[in-house]
Amino acid sequence: MLLALLGVAVFLAIWEAVPRLGLVRPVLLPPPSAIPDTFWREIRSGTWGEAVLHSLGHYLWGLALGSFLGVALGVVTGMSRRLEDLTSWVVRLLRPIPGLAWVPFAIIWFGVTPGAATFIIVVGVFWINYFAALGAVQAVDRDLLELADAFGHRSPLAKLVKIILPASISPIMAGLRTGLGQAWMAVVAAELFGVPGVGQRMMQASSLLATDIVVVYMITMAVLYGVIDTSFVALRDRLLRWKA
Repeated sequence: MLLALLGVAVFLAIWEAVPRLGLVRPVLLPPPSAIPDTFWREIRSGTWGEAVLHSLGHYLWGLALGSFLGVALGVVTGMSRRLEDLTSWVVRLLRPIPGLAWVPFAIIWFGVTPGAATFIIVVGVFWINYFAALGAVQAVDRDLLELADAFGHRSPLAKLVKIILPASISPIMAGLRTGLGQAWMAVVAAELFGVPGVGQRMMQASSLLATDIVVVYMITMAVLYGVIDTSFVALRDRLLRWKA
C-alpha cells in the first residue's frame, strides 16, 4: 500500500512540475492542483451531475443489453457445432468493424438520441461477451457431458443447467468484467456526435481548449469505473463462493 501511494505521489508530482516548469503550456496540460477548483465549478453549475446521469443511463442500458446478447448467443453457438459453422464467417466479417464505424447507422436508425448511444455501447460490449461465452462453453470437459447422458440428462436444456453453465461460469464472468471497461470506452465514442453526456461535455470543453474540464471528466469516468468494477468483483465472489 505504501509503495502504491508513493507511486501515485510521484506521478502527481511529475504532472504538477511539467506545466509549472514551462515544459508544456498549462492550457495544453493543466496541473493537478487546478483540477479541484474546476471540478467544484462543474458541480455547482449542475453540468457535472447532468452529464454523469446521462452517461450512466447509456452505459447501464448498453452494458446490460450487450452482455445479455453476447452471453446468450455465445452459449447457444458453443453448444451447437452446426450453428457455429453457420455463423463463423458472419462473425469474421462483423467482428473487426469498430464501434465508431457504426455511428452513421446509429444516427440513421435512431437519430441523435440516447438510443443511438446505447446501440454503439451494445456493439462494443457484445463481442467481448460473445467470445468469452463461446470459448467457455467449448472448453467444458466432454467427459462431464457424457456423464450427464449416463445419468439421464440428455436434453440440451438439462445439460445447460446441470453441466455447461456451472462449468463455464468463471470465464463468462471474466468476460462480463472486461465488458465493464469496454462499455466506458464506448460511452465517449457514443456521445461524440451530440448525445448529452460525459463525452459531449468533453468535446465541448476541448473545442474551447478547456483541458482542465476534460481532465475532470476523465477522472470522473475512472472513478465510476473503479466503483462499478469493485462492486462487480464483490458480487462475483459472492455468487461463486460455491466453487471455492
